[in-house]
Amino acid sequence: MVIDPPAAARRESSFFGRRKGKTLRAYQAGLMETLLPNVRVDLSAPVANPSALFSGAPDDLRLEVGFGGGEHLAADALSNPGRGYIGCEPFVNGVAKLMAQIAAQDLRNIRVHPGDAGDMIDALPAASLSGACILYADPWPKRRHRERRFVSDQMLTRLARVMRSGAELRFASDIDDYVGWTLARILRSPDFVWPAQSEAEWLAPWPEWSGTRYEAKALLEGRRPVYLTFIRR
Repeated sequence: MVIDPPAAARRESSFFGRRKGKTLRAYQAGLMETLLPNVRVDLSAPVANPSALFSGAPDDLRLEVGFGGGEHLAADALSNPGRGYIGCEPFVNGVAKLMAQIAAQDLRNIRVHPGDAGDMIDALPAASLSGACILYADPWPKRRHRERRFVSDQMLTRLARVMRSGAELRFASDIDDYVGWTLARILRSPDFVWPAQSEAEWLAPWPEWSGTRYEAKALLEGRRPVYLTFIRR
């Protein structure tokens, strides 16, 4: 069995590519200066009590890895105001888009780490998350870049540490190779189980699914997404 490179080696090559795209519009740039500091998670020290990041100190905390433009994160947070969400995204333009949605919808249950999700995961206390999702992560299709894929044996161990027993880890992708890669690592993980019994359980999105722009692009280009649900043992 081939085991993925150790976490220290993987950190040398980021899980993500570029950090910034087009110049931000004035409104977005303003929100990055005024709103982001209020919702940003301070990782200068471990996050001892993540519930305290939110008013009402919710017990139900979810993590979204690489939220892209923030469509799914914002929709989920709007539908579940009593739940706390932590979103991670290193791409500046994606963070700016989420800031605009937070401002427009007055979303008070989202906190953001504008950087590597691995750093956020390592800062959280054990068994603090009731759920996590990895949606349309960069598949790094070239063989020499596959060590940059977010899902690895080591990352699953790190995620398992911060997820409660019974918590769901959701994974969506339209890239068959990455789906197979992820399943191989889940099936050999001592920390997660894949309970699906039929293809209907992974070809249909989750009941409350709001979709993402990446999913829309995949469907437009004829690629069929897969929706996998794993359970923390």
